[in-house]
Amino acid sequence: VQLQASGGGLVQAGGSLRLSCAASGRIFSSSAMGWFRQGPGKEREFVAAIRWSSGNTYYADSVKGRFTISKDNAKNTVYLQMNSLKPEDTAVYYCAADRYYTGTYYSWSEYDYWGQGTQVTVSS
Repeated sequence: VQLQASGGGLVQAGGSLRLSCAASGRIFSSSAMGWFRQGPGKEREFVAAIRWSSGNTYYADSVKGRFTISKDNAKNTVYLQMNSLKPEDTAVYYCAADRYYTGTYYSWSEYDYWGQGTQVTVSS
């Protein structure tokens, strides 16, 4: 599975962006897909995840109510709609996928495949 992330850019605080992650290759019904981010001088952190079969979603507390993860099964694509962006959301955003979901959607070790990252910069 190869993942291609896109949609990053520069936006003012309070603005919105939508990230996309297109997967080539088979996405198993048992899979989960997630978004992580890594800000300047910070460790990679969990943002959101979605179960491919059930559509169940999970969010980090820092983005709950502002970000929405969704999927399009026909396009093998996951989206991250980011609203009310804050300067602290500035980071490189990575999408990830696993083969068989084991329950730890928040952990980078859950995921087997990673996209190349897309830069999101929020100005104050």
